[in-house]
Amino acid sequence: MPEKRYLFTPGPTPVPPEVLAALAQPIVHHRGPDFRVVYERCLARLRDVFRTEREVLLFTASGTGAFESAIANLVSPGDRVVAVTAGAFGERWVAMGEAFGADVVPLRYEWGETPSPDDLARTLADAGGAKAVFLVHSETSTGVVADIQALAAVAREAGALSIVDAVSSLGAVPLETDEWELDVVATGSQKALMCPPGLAMTAVSEAAYAAQGTGARFYYDWNRALKAQAAFDAAFTPAVSLVAALDVALGLLLDGGLESAFERHVRLGRACREGIKAMGLELFSPDEDRAAVVTAIRVPEGVDGSELLLLLRDRYGVTLAPGQGALKGKIFRIGHIGWFDVFDITTALAAVELALTELGADVERGLAVTRALEAFEHTRV
Repeated sequence: MPEKRYLFTPGPTPVPPEVLAALAQPIVHHRGPDFRVVYERCLARLRDVFRTEREVLLFTASGTGAFESAIANLVSPGDRVVAVTAGAFGERWVAMGEAFGADVVPLRYEWGETPSPDDLARTLADAGGAKAVFLVHSETSTGVVADIQALAAVAREAGALSIVDAVSSLGAVPLETDEWELDVVATGSQKALMCPPGLAMTAVSEAAYAAQGTGARFYYDWNRALKAQAAFDAAFTPAVSLVAALDVALGLLLDGGLESAFERHVRLGRACREGIKAMGLELFSPDEDRAAVVTAIRVPEGVDGSELLLLLRDRYGVTLAPGQGALKGKIFRIGHIGWFDVFDITTALAAVELALTELGADVERGLAVTRALEAFEHTRV
């Protein structure tokens, strides 16, 4: 096994040294003043990253916990909701809604397609309306980033709340919680926020608070969380070290500027796509600037996708993401959200080129890195 490891999955993502250092600090008591000052600053920084004046609720959980908080607080058994699904995480909205007894109306696309506001309008009209529409901003299983502003506007016009999975998009691509009038935005710590897994965050509109349902909830109760955070406290014991790390990570993101982060992700996406095309490989994700979170690539004919990823990991120390569901073995994915630069992209591309050549694929050698560097350097947003 190689000593040097490279992580290029769309989550978890690499963590900056300053954030890792915060994790190593001595534990402080979560009800004491030492933690409270960190907690207060972290909550304020979350509002800045979410682009909201609302309180952002912070839970110790994976990003799926933020999903569940939305459903547990809003959905009563029998409530009709529409779930827009074009990949694995859209299907998670469907499954979770059904688990909580909702009447789920799925608007399904082939994996890799981009959801359409017109399709959503027709689905809502045919369904006779819905309490909420569940949306995925960045579908990491396919690399598609949807036009969440337009989709949420359609939901609002139909009288439905917009509930957005922003787990891999927040901090990577533009998302304006207040300006776009999004009702619930859910995310996790382990993607563009450059932190280890374990924290879930949810921004909730006044309309969503007012529309809370009668379903059972306890740990994820929005009212309990909001009351505690008003005093810069947590309703239950938080992951103290992770909160300290998130505070540092958010500081790095905000000090660098969100707009700068968005531009960097666009340029990294361009570099990755141009390098892949230079090898003669076929993109699965859209060849567009909005697809700046993860690049999905079709496995070449005659190559075993699972064997490719194992070779990359075990021979070259490079971990990429496989396809999910029906795409398993058919695509592989290179994540470029969070703490990445162009040399990370060239490392991933060079490793893919070497591994594919070893497996007998007919790829153009020696062009990917040059093309990626040119795309990154000479193209501005």
